[in-house]
Amino acid sequence: MNELMGVISTLLRAFVTTLELTFLSAILSLVVGILAAAMRVSPVPPLRWAVSVYVRLVRNTPLTIVFFITVFGLPQVGVNFSFFSFALLALTLYTATFVAETVRAGIQAIPIGQIEAARSIGLTFTQVLAYVVLPQAVRSVVPPLASTFIALFKNSSIASAFGVAEAISVMTNMVNVHSTIVLSIMGATAAIYVALALLFGRAFTWLERKALIAR
Repeated sequence: MNELMGVISTLLRAFVTTLELTFLSAILSLVVGILAAAMRVSPVPPLRWAVSVYVRLVRNTPLTIVFFITVFGLPQVGVNFSFFSFALLALTLYTATFVAETVRAGIQAIPIGQIEAARSIGLTFTQVLAYVVLPQAVRSVVPPLASTFIALFKNSSIASAFGVAEAISVMTNMVNVHSTIVLSIMGATAAIYVALALLFGRAFTWLERKALIAR
């Protein structure tokens, strides 16, 4: 029992790294995704095409390959970061494409009359997006964004294969060291993942209710 408690304590500390990676990636991917969605509906064709290529290319590429390109490709062109930073970049670039498509769907759901009314009073494209379209679009897509960020939390486990000491990496090391309680270690890891995912789900449910009230 003492052995298992020590393992769980180590796992919980590792989950701090997992949560840190998830939180930072979520914030950055939200910012990048909203900007990408705005560019995809912009009146500038080259901008739309460039962002469209990025979204379609990365969104349809397996996350593991995005990690490989980021971790092993960027150093070849002189870009050197820590493994954590590379993992953060890979997760952000990948997740941002899903955020962009989700937010773009929210933008397209805004009644065209509101946009025309905003333009008729002299607002620029950027002002229409910032003051009229995006606030409504983001509120309307909270549920699918919640699913995207919960998936991000689970996708962060791929970082373990690239030198980041997060939960799965530590679990693998613990299994190798404590061979007599392998199932208990895996079960504890899965239980923590499930508990955190459920907690995130409840938090997003609360956020969705607040967004509905704001609308």
